[in-house]
Amino acid sequence: MIGDKDLISIQQARILAENAAEARKKLAAMSQESLDAAVEAMADAVESHAQSLAVMSHEESDCGRWQDKMVKNLFVCRRVRQSLRGMRCVGRLNDPVQEGVFDVGVPLGVIVALCPVTSPVSTAVYTVLLAIKSGNAVILSLHPRAVDSMRRALDIMIAAGLSQGLPEGAISYLDIVAKSGTEELMRHPEVALVMVTGVLGMFEAARASGKPLIYGGTGNGPSFIERSADIPAAVGHIIASKTFDNGLAPSAEQCVIVDGCIERQVRRAFQDKGAYFMSGDEAHALCRVLFYEDGRRHRHMVGQSAQALAAKAGFAIPAGTSVLIAERKYVAGRDPYIRELLSPVLGYYVEPDWMHACEKCVELLLQERHAQTLSIHSRDEEVISQFALKKPVARLLVNTGAAFGGMGMTTNLTPAMTQGSGLAGYGITSDSISPMNLIYRRKIGYGVRDFAPLADIAAQSAPDRGATSNEQNYDLLRRVLREALGALPQAR
Repeated sequence: MIGDKDLISIQQARILAENAAEARKKLAAMSQESLDAAVEAMADAVESHAQSLAVMSHEESDCGRWQDKMVKNLFVCRRVRQSLRGMRCVGRLNDPVQEGVFDVGVPLGVIVALCPVTSPVSTAVYTVLLAIKSGNAVILSLHPRAVDSMRRALDIMIAAGLSQGLPEGAISYLDIVAKSGTEELMRHPEVALVMVTGVLGMFEAARASGKPLIYGGTGNGPSFIERSADIPAAVGHIIASKTFDNGLAPSAEQCVIVDGCIERQVRRAFQDKGAYFMSGDEAHALCRVLFYEDGRRHRHMVGQSAQALAAKAGFAIPAGTSVLIAERKYVAGRDPYIRELLSPVLGYYVEPDWMHACEKCVELLLQERHAQTLSIHSRDEEVISQFALKKPVARLLVNTGAAFGGMGMTTNLTPAMTQGSGLAGYGITSDSISPMNLIYRRKIGYGVRDFAPLADIAAQSAPDRGATSNEQNYDLLRRVLREALGALPQAR
């Protein structure tokens, strides 16, 4: 007998949420040290399967490069794990900043997470490590194009976690994949927070769930090469970033803006490193490969190589071409090259100076309104400061490839697979997400002074019949404030 997939998915979602609610009560009783031991065991277990999981996810999703997916898997198991060591998320968090004041970390409860087809395994592993580190139960809704690889990775983590004392249901997944089931999961009363990473199609449903939402988007991040930049280094960073996993990294550059006085040197540097500048007809043909006429994305073209895209578009490119470049003049609303491209393709703009480039970056950032990442290549600190102060963006990266810098590989930003897009209203935070985003802080304040002197002053302040009401109030306020200030510790 064949069941209704939607109904079965909804039922599974309800069961998973109820089980997770029971598990989170047991997690709340576990110490930070016990949670840390589980995190270490799970990261160790996945790391030993990093290559096989990368190959499996590449074959299943048919996008990107398995070698780069393995790099992302190892980044999570090593760099992210290292960043979590020594971090306190539950229980007492800090020594008193002021006398008698400290914070206690409290897990949110049950977290629902959606992961992208572009990085299904690494994002799932990262999400579980963060959730368990912070004492939360987590349920993942598997991506329909990466069900098997995500299930395999999560089964490895569940087994390792159970061996370290995690309760049943602390980590689980919805593998009867239907939109109705995912929506039911996000709406469930036991769910405290929803995390959506790179799944824009589920954003409205996540927001409609009424739960706090962390949204890690991608967007159409620009990269500006300013006249003072080290041109070969800047171009090398951009090419490496844009070809990593065939352009699938969440913060990777989508277009380049070049300072006009160095355009000739920049163009030559791109060509020397394997970039191909398309003609107008070729750029138009590639648009038809990347997007339908109505603007929808050809999903099977996502994460394909430059050679595969050019062949599909019907034009020849030199052997060894790594990136396709489309020259543009204006930010026009229907131009596909102002969008998130998720492939080794770049829009290319030339502006006369950094001020015009600044305006171009703002135009581009506002088109898709994700406002996630902007990068700049420059040695002029004043220009860098102007970009940092005035751009409507969650993070600015300086002199590094955006794919790597945004993840925290080549910068000291928090190592993260989920990079918030909260500045444009796509979630509650623009942080690179860490376990500290998955707790709330309970403030503890001890009494350090007696209220009696203040009460005595008020009691002794009999009204002066000859004074006006306002004068009486001001006099009382002055006396109370003097007494309060006198009770404060003297500055040393």
